[in-house]
Amino acid sequence: MKTIILYATKHGAAQEIAQKIADKFDGSIIHNLKQSFPSLSDFDCIILGSSVYAGSIRSEAKAFLRKNENILLEKSFGIFLCGIGKDGEKSYLDSNFSEALLSKAKAKSFLGGIFDPKKANGFERFIIKIVTKSSGYINIIDEKMINQFADAMKT
Repeated sequence: MKTIILYATKHGAAQEIAQKIADKFDGSIIHNLKQSFPSLSDFDCIILGSSVYAGSIRSEAKAFLRKNENILLEKSFGIFLCGIGKDGEKSYLDSNFSEALLSKAKAKSFLGGIFDPKKANGFERFIIKIVTKSSGYINIIDEKMINQFADAMKT
């Protein structure tokens, strides 16, 4: 199964998770949605990942969905989200993806995230400190969930 993993990231967590997923699929490739990527018709399986900020996926992921929803509905398709606020997983999915895509997706998961204060601006550091009660480095990437996601995509 020829697989492409497309991601949208601000500080790199979605890219790191995309690579971890790619490592579980022989011959898969990953691409940042800010860059050009091969024709989707060349792939059997398409996985889309995005970081979530204030409940929304990245704008490049939204644009990709608008342009390619019909193609995605014809393929084996999966969605992963990342961030440090896992509590809203269902609402994040419902508010960012059409019902058709959500029902078609073989796997849809929130896979954790990273907060690196060195990569964040002052406002982001302020919000994270309020939300998490921490101002330090946070890594909650969930390896077990990544494995479950990859296994679901392979079935």
